[in-house]
This record gives sequence, C-alpha cells and structure tokens, in this order.
Amino acid sequence: MTVTAFTPNARNHAGLGALASRVVHANDMEWEPIKYPGCQVKTLMVDPKSGLLTVLLKMEPGALLPDHEHALMEQTYMIEGRLVDTEGPEKGLEVGPGEFVYRPAGSRHSAYTPEGGLMLAIFQVPNKFFEKDGGIVDLVGQDWQKKWGHVVG
Repeated sequence: MTVTAFTPNARNHAGLGALASRVVHANDMEWEPIKYPGCQVKTLMVDPKSGLLTVLLKMEPGALLPDHEHALMEQTYMIEGRLVDTEGPEKGLEVGPGEFVYRPAGSRHSAYTPEGGLMLAIFQVPNKFFEKDGGIVDLVGQDWQKKWGHVVG
C-alpha cells in the first residue's frame, strides 16, 4: 500500500508504516504565508494524488480571500473571528466561532475577516482563485490546472 497523503515538515512521521496513524503537532508548526496578504496556513495534511487538503487558516483583521470557486466540496469550522462573504450569491453571509459551513462544488465568492479569524478548512481539492489577468491559481499561487486538474478531470 502506498501512502500519498503527508504533513509537510512533520519529522515525527518519518519511518511510519503505511497504516500507522499520523499525529500532527499543530502547535509546534510554523505559520506559512499564502498568496493573499494577511493569510497564513498550517498544512495539517495534503494528498497531491486525490487533492484532499486540510489546513488551519489564520487571517488578520481585514484580510481577504478574493474571488474563488470551490472546485469540489469545502468544509470550514470557525474557531475564532468571523468569515464574511463580500461577493457572490450569499453576500453578507457570516460564519462565527463554533459555526461550521460547507460549500458545494461550483460555488463562488470572496470572503474576509473583519476582526481576523482562525478556522479549520478541509478541501476535497483546493479552491480555484481567479486572477485579474485571467489566470487560475491555488491558494499558494500555483497554476491550478497543472497542480490539481487531474483530480476533477
């Protein structure tokens, strides 16, 4: 059995068997900036083959996740702060601490955190972010189709 999911920089995972549980010490991980100012992640698990991605996402006050589409299902549990839709069919929708939202494949919006936020986000495949120049990238700015297109065909 080949394991394709992993946690970047998880030293305690070295040498684990294919069926071993992977404990992630998130409090010991560094926050890593993503493409969008004021937004950082701790990647808890990524599977490049299937597209599955689980992150802790921290957004500073006023930070924005611009126009993006959920290529497949996204699940978000808010730990701190509020995530507010700024554009899209549900403009004004707010999700606060202790609330959970899931967004179906094909849904599209922009969202920001007025006073900052911390959330657990689980993606069946990372979101497609639409650039002003027509490009489509993932949350770290890589060409979405090249990196994730194999998942949804």
